[in-house]
Amino acid sequence: MTPSADQVAAFQANGGFAPSAVSAVVLAFVFAVLLLWGVWAMRTAYVGWAEHRITERQFLGVVVRFVAMYLVLTFFLLS
Repeated sequence: MTPSADQVAAFQANGGFAPSAVSAVVLAFVFAVLLLWGVWAMRTAYVGWAEHRITERQFLGVVVRFVAMYLVLTFFLLS
């Protein structure tokens, strides 16, 4: 749903910034959290693999799942 020109003008007058700026900040926050979580997950998996608590296949599974999640979210959120 696209806001009308009056709604955008009211938002900008009261907030001091455009609605598109809010969208950009929310998207940046989502991707920052996703990347931080991915780094944490892959580091944890690497430590487990290095200490022989998980197999190489399980480690690669973590990496592949993160990459797939990142690609899907990129496609849905940036298209």
